[in-house]
Amino acid sequence: MSTLTAAVYTASERSDAAGMDLGTQLREALGGVSPDAAILFASSRFDYAALLAAFNDTCHPAVLVGASSAGEFVRGQRGEGSACAIAITSDQMKFAAAVGRNVTADRAAAAQEVVRSFAGLGNDSHPHRTALVMTDALAGHADELIEHLTLATSGRYQFAGGGAGDDAKFSKTHVFCGTAAYTNAVVALEILSTKPVGIGVGHGWTPASDGLRVTAVEGSKVISLNGLPAADAFQEHAESTGQLFDRSQPLPFFLHNILGIETGDGHRLRVPLAVDDSGAVICAAEVPLGATVHVMKTTSQSAIAAAQNATQSALAGLRGEKPSAALFFDCVATRLRMGDDFGFEVDSVGAALGEATLVGCNTYGQIARAEGQFGGFHNCTAVVLVLPS
Repeated sequence: MSTLTAAVYTASERSDAAGMDLGTQLREALGGVSPDAAILFASSRFDYAALLAAFNDTCHPAVLVGASSAGEFVRGQRGEGSACAIAITSDQMKFAAAVGRNVTADRAAAAQEVVRSFAGLGNDSHPHRTALVMTDALAGHADELIEHLTLATSGRYQFAGGGAGDDAKFSKTHVFCGTAAYTNAVVALEILSTKPVGIGVGHGWTPASDGLRVTAVEGSKVISLNGLPAADAFQEHAESTGQLFDRSQPLPFFLHNILGIETGDGHRLRVPLAVDDSGAVICAAEVPLGATVHVMKTTSQSAIAAAQNATQSALAGLRGEKPSAALFFDCVATRLRMGDDFGFEVDSVGAALGEATLVGCNTYGQIARAEGQFGGFHNCTAVVLVLPS
């Protein structure tokens, strides 16, 4: 049994040309074989209908999924405003694609819509069940969505993926299934394998403040911490650490000072994005009422080490099998904070993988749910999914 993969990148500006370029490169890399599955990530500047149609007509994958993104990369190439893709052909893995709609209104129904297309729940011929999950993060409720997917699959699947991006505009994001692009939706690529599939998670952030109780919250809007306007806690932290906190333009501060939710075995991260007139802080994902949170700190070196550790954890999940390909997701906030140093993080993942194919993108949140890993929906966290050879 064997798995053949190829990952490619394009900086073509026209949508149809970019799709054709990606599809042609993949077909050539696979020796003219139509792949069993293809995954595509693309900047929000593209016309997705034209991009996906050209890619599909050129590459002819049996299954196609993907998402809009906020930075795209393969081994040795990365950028913004670009597109990348991976193609997989395998006689030991089976793939199926599914989309769940209306995430904002009903997460349980969206999860059920996805799972109805999964073949693995009633089939034990491929004992290792994984799903790549990409969601419209701007639809919200990603944590709850992952919980519903876990329930709908009776806990028999592991998940990895992220929230679709739009080049840090935070305006409109899409997920792809076949040649269609959807908003307010989640897409999943079911991966059934005769060999283990590895998932690793790591973030490299540590507490920089005392614990703060979330005393009022509305979804992703943190209204108060310790009974005071949430922005006051960030103001106090900025003053005590000699940093500038401009409430009218807080993102430069927030990129280096995010929230970490205590979980008992680490911190789940949330990126603050803005401050409203009442002093509430709007975050990139939900923060639970009553949680204890810390203002967190990190360095570029810590982020690189965390990505390496996530890769090693994913490789360990293969249980001795050789890696064929990896998908790597990290937050757009990580790229914005690190600047050119983010290239070193991507390179560190590639080095840990050896000769395995590498593809990935910057996302609005990261998804991980696997045995022995810190599960759920994250911000500013490296997630690595490794497929066996």
